[in-house]
Amino acid sequence: MAQYDVADRSAIVTGGASGIGLATVRLFAQEGAAVVIGDYSDAGQAVAEELQAQGFRVRFFKVDVSKEEEVIALVQDAVTAYGRLDIMVANAGIGDSAPVGDKTTEEWNRVIGVNLNGVFWCNKYAIQEFRKVGGGVIVNMASILGHVGFNNAPAYCAAKHGIIGMTKTIALDHSKDNIRANCVCPGFILTPLIGSDKDQLDFLTTLHPMGRLGRPEEVAEAVLFLASDASSFITGSSLMVDGGYTAQ
Repeated sequence: MAQYDVADRSAIVTGGASGIGLATVRLFAQEGAAVVIGDYSDAGQAVAEELQAQGFRVRFFKVDVSKEEEVIALVQDAVTAYGRLDIMVANAGIGDSAPVGDKTTEEWNRVIGVNLNGVFWCNKYAIQEFRKVGGGVIVNMASILGHVGFNNAPAYCAAKHGIIGMTKTIALDHSKDNIRANCVCPGFILTPLIGSDKDQLDFLTTLHPMGRLGRPEEVAEAVLFLASDASSFITGSSLMVDGGYTAQ
């Protein structure tokens, strides 16, 4: 039986300086992967230095994934540093805060730019590198909100629905290139993205049949599974990590 083995593989994790991305970086590094943390926050440098001090192969590259030229540079940094790219985890994302009738075009474009365009560019330029080495794996961070709607989150929901559709199409178009593409769809996870307001957290907790919010490490385990050969016959899928949210 295949193990969740990513040893000697190189990976990019966008949004890798905090939350789910950070948990994924730590797990991949512990499992032997060489990792590039792609993040807009300079906090990624401190994470990289911490993991380097522990003997792991981790580096930081500052990137705004809403800018195509910066994504190109991110991918090239990984290839230059590690010789090849094997895994792309397109995780970077930002939140949403107003219904369509009240949303500014500027905010709509900002959320779509990071949450959908950024994933497209990460996937596009990873695929070009995967073809050079005979294959690779994409894990895109979608959401339960790629399957259902949610109040005051139209751009976020549109982006996450789009990620799921794009991932399915990548799976169809690029299986011939030995490239697999899947999504992870978390419920509400205890990360900076959902804030720290107790009333809001209590409300979100009630939406999950398991009676709690998820932990970033639980999502990272799902990412590792989809990135590894343990999921070798899985492509075009959405893996729910949602405490039963979408079972209702």
